[in-house]
Amino acid sequence: MDFQLTPAVVRLLQAFLEDPDEPHYGAELMKKAHVSSGSLYPALRRFEKAGWVTREEEDIDPSEAGRPARRYYTMTAGGAREAHVALAEYSYSVRPPSSSPGWNSSPAAEGI
Repeated sequence: MDFQLTPAVVRLLQAFLEDPDEPHYGAELMKKAHVSSGSLYPALRRFEKAGWVTREEEDIDPSEAGRPARRYYTMTAGGAREAHVALAEYSYSVRPPSSSPGWNSSPAAEGI
């Protein structure tokens, strides 16, 4: 993986992993992952370069559809596997150590 897992990238990967076989277009991903286009498109280029997603342009006549053709991004099987591993490693890396105060206590023990 040649990119950093920022919060925006994590949310994008989670959006893709909800249904890895489903194609998504940019505006849909921005809404689902709560990211801006400035975060989305660089991440999609990195995902594509890494082989995690494929891109396909919609085959429409923009004048008939009344909008530009969309680019659809679909997660590859290898990308889904790699994304799961990357997210698991990320989750582990940000988890507080078990020796942290309060980590092993239950809400009942804290009087919450």
